[in-house]
Amino acid sequence: MKEIKISTETITLGQFLKLVNVISTGGMAKWFLQTNDVFVNGEREQRRGRKLRAGDVVDIQTIGTFTICS
Repeated sequence: MKEIKISTETITLGQFLKLVNVISTGGMAKWFLQTNDVFVNGEREQRRGRKLRAGDVVDIQTIGTFTICS
């Protein structure tokens, strides 16, 4: 599990995917979430605007698990 440090209180799931280099542009977020299994705190998530906060766990199938920290 990798820890990802954010400098703001929240970050969107789309921004997070760019931060961890899973996608190269924000426009790819919607496509990526529709074609891949992404879980936030154990629940399947497809909204690129989902707000992530410190303590949230993001699991991207075939890529890895990440913990958000501030």
